[in-house]
Amino acid sequence: MISMITIKVNFRGGIISPGELHDILVAARIAGVHHVSFGLRQQLLIEVSMETAEILKEELKNLSVYYELDIDNFPNIISSYPAEDIFITNTWLGEGVYKDIFDGMDYRPRLKINISDSNQSFTPMLTGNINWVASSTAPHFWHLFLRFPKTNTIFEWNQMVYTNDIANLSSEIEKIIFQFEAEFYDNKLVNGARLFEKLPLERFITKPAERPAVFPPFNLPYYEGLNRVNNKYWLGIYRRDEQFDIAFLNDLCLLCLNTKIGQLCSTPWKSIIVKSIEEKDKIVWNRLLEKHQINVRHAANELNFQVEDNCKEGLRLKNYLVKRLNNDDTRTFGICIGLKTRKKSEVFSSILVRRKALLSIFGLELFYLYDILCAHNFNPNERTGFVFSSNNPKFLLGEQLRRAVITFYNYRNDKNTVADREIPVQKARKKKTAEYVHQCEQCLTIYDDATGERENGITAGTVFESLPDEYICPLCEGPKNGFRKIENKKLGLQAI
Repeated sequence: MISMITIKVNFRGGIISPGELHDILVAARIAGVHHVSFGLRQQLLIEVSMETAEILKEELKNLSVYYELDIDNFPNIISSYPAEDIFITNTWLGEGVYKDIFDGMDYRPRLKINISDSNQSFTPMLTGNINWVASSTAPHFWHLFLRFPKTNTIFEWNQMVYTNDIANLSSEIEKIIFQFEAEFYDNKLVNGARLFEKLPLERFITKPAERPAVFPPFNLPYYEGLNRVNNKYWLGIYRRDEQFDIAFLNDLCLLCLNTKIGQLCSTPWKSIIVKSIEEKDKIVWNRLLEKHQINVRHAANELNFQVEDNCKEGLRLKNYLVKRLNNDDTRTFGICIGLKTRKKSEVFSSILVRRKALLSIFGLELFYLYDILCAHNFNPNERTGFVFSSNNPKFLLGEQLRRAVITFYNYRNDKNTVADREIPVQKARKKKTAEYVHQCEQCLTIYDDATGERENGITAGTVFESLPDEYICPLCEGPKNGFRKIENKKLGLQAI
């Protein structure tokens, strides 16, 4: 049997240069590699035989490409950039901001760092150790969530941090954690506030967070195929076996370069995305898919799964469960199903299927059983909420998973029922307050009771008087008492 090893190449934030990727793929072909894959943290994974690994290592050295061999001492920095401009709109966080942050990272992090827009659920927000979430109300400021290494403890800092300080503050946090490992590493009783007492915070621009960060409900978009956004297209490519043919990727890289596309993206769903395809180039991209027989219309049931990296057992289990869900015509929209077959791994999931060995003899595992766990509120950014069922043999697992999915929809229906009951109240409030709005005296921003501020977690029908005293203008951050009540009919006389 041929021994295989995995070479990992990080692309920060999942942003890949077609030229650099092409050179790496050529090096892999020289070493006899025909397929590569992409990992959960948006990195490139190359599986190579022990016999030819030295050839690939030498080729990567000649290209000045840093890599790791069968280890993950330096996890990739992941980001929501792949979703920017296609799944994320109306946000201050754009391409330039992401790249400024990555350019500031002049070191290789030993901890997992996530850079996320708050207005999305395509990429995970809290699977890192240092998790930065863009503020929805204060441009260029970020919420900070720490998940201390080897723990499930999440600590949300009560301060927000300015964009230009993210790289340096991340570095300082990492230094403190490793300097005081007994206190902050693999300690279930860790005190997050103690860490910030040790940081030189006077060197950074921060501001108090008026309220905790608000995450949107999980909603996984359909992320493959050729799709139009405004006057351009984006192409998403998913492979059922997670294997991307090098010949196809080489042609894809060359087509990017020929059509003046300077980057492509890897996603946490082990797929790739090409953005900003011009209308005139759509035909050549379709020809590329035809040449390599790339299927781009898989069922959403299949796309919603997360499997550990380089995990053949997980893929087999995924295929088994996908067939069961498809046979029962089970709807899975809004759910992320994770499969965990290893003890020391983490996957992003609303519902987690966890495999465990019934017997273990001299390290050899025999006879597997499966637990089904559900995240709190079925939100994959939360930790485990409850155990749905445990010790399931495989032949019962499909049915138990279907029932867990039904539990999710029952939970959602209950929430919708409560919301529906509130609709008449909201309508009554709207009718009562429709003649007036509240306007910020500093910047003339309008707060309308009828619409609320959904992006800030304020539902429609919430009257201005019931807002907390800490409420501020979402544009200029003026105080609540700086708003004045004004008739709608007079609004047209204001200089806006």
